[in-house]
Amino acid sequence: MTRILQSQQKPARNAAHSAAGGEKVLRQVAKEVPLPAIRTLKIKKIMKEMSVALRSQSDGVAIAAPQLGYSLRIFVVLGKILKAEFTRRGLSEREEREKERLASTPGRDPASKDSAVKDLVFINPKITKLSREKEWVPEGCLSVRWLYGKTHRSKKATISAYDEQGKRFERGASGLLAQIFQHETEHLNGILFIDHAKEVKEELPNEQRRQK
Repeated sequence: MTRILQSQQKPARNAAHSAAGGEKVLRQVAKEVPLPAIRTLKIKKIMKEMSVALRSQSDGVAIAAPQLGYSLRIFVVLGKILKAEFTRRGLSEREEREKERLASTPGRDPASKDSAVKDLVFINPKITKLSREKEWVPEGCLSVRWLYGKTHRSKKATISAYDEQGKRFERGASGLLAQIFQHETEHLNGILFIDHAKEVKEELPNEQRRQK
């Protein structure tokens, strides 16, 4: 299984390379993918690896290429977040997701989870518009376990990017998806949510809390 890189849990842009070997990549500005390369086998394998890694995490909603060690401007959003019942949740609703994970079938292949719902791929994304109206929202990150906090995000966002076929598109979003656009594009610029979040605290999963 692909390992998601972990950052040092410190809000410092110039942090040293972590023991996991991921800090350097997580703190770099990722490189754009040349348009002719989008449909190559190499990029397709990376996008597949990203989807598999994302679906292996019960609380994951999106993942950026640097989180897997690739300095590329790509992020993938879990397709099921477009469902109304899912978009009502915040990024750090850990307890609800923990129940969902425990209720899942043991031994089920993560890559097949919600396979009927296609993940959204954003290559060389650029946020073109952010609403002036902002709000404090709960947030977490697969690369900063198990810290959660509140970030000040625009309620609406518009993004332009290329899909996995190399076609340019633009998409507007509000709520959770707008939050994800902002979170993931920050990843591509070497920024982690803990760099600007408030009320950051550790929230361990139930099983880890019981082990303490």
